[in-house]
Amino acid sequence: MPTALITGAGSGLGAEYARQLASRGADLILVGRDPAALEQVAGPLRARVDVEVLRADLVDPRERARVEARLADEEHPVDLLVNNAGFGLPLAFETNDIEDEARHLALHVEVPMRLTHAALGPMLARGRGRILNVASVAAFMPRSTYGACKQWLVSFSRWANAVYRPRGVTVTAVCPGYTHTDFHARLGLPPGQEGVPGWMWLEARDVVRLSLRDVARGSAVSVPTVRYRILTTLVRVLPDRLSARLGMTGR
Repeated sequence: MPTALITGAGSGLGAEYARQLASRGADLILVGRDPAALEQVAGPLRARVDVEVLRADLVDPRERARVEARLADEEHPVDLLVNNAGFGLPLAFETNDIEDEARHLALHVEVPMRLTHAALGPMLARGRGRILNVASVAAFMPRSTYGACKQWLVSFSRWANAVYRPRGVTVTAVCPGYTHTDFHARLGLPPGQEGVPGWMWLEARDVVRLSLRDVARGSAVSVPTVRYRILTTLVRVLPDRLSARLGMTGR
């Protein structure tokens, strides 16, 4: 059976990736900070596949090292790495705590870079493997430091896919739009108070299903749904002032 390691697996897209990959027969390694949340996801899936729970704060170098070691374990190979862990901050950079911003940058950029590096060696040695980096449509428009982090992830994934796909390892940046998860609730925004028009919302199950299809195809970038592919195409030709205004939609 293939094995997938998923970060941020205790809720949201991470939990949905776990459920859909388990339905396809993949064994799982679920990584997150909350062991109770991880176990809640893992419990129903253990009847079908093997599930390992690995508690780690990925911004802590010592705890992250355990995840890197698991990815580098050639005797128990990981076939798919899903870099999903992340969180949001208010868009007003000037009033955000700079330590929160530094942690945000580390989790969205340094952590997937390090985990990708750990996974690549064994994958390239076997001549096969897949890496999925959860980015965002925010990568295509000015949207405070969140958009900047996700833009890095898209650019890195495009480069890595071009270089490593001929050697059997694909790297895909998945760029969903606004998706019904607990992401906004963790920002203190109850459902209906996110400032997002109804037509812009996606369901987590659809984002995961469509993105896994693109991963299987070896795509460098996956933008789930036609509406967001059109939106990201249009926003790239707008002046920065207008695209930044569009980027202020929602919180």
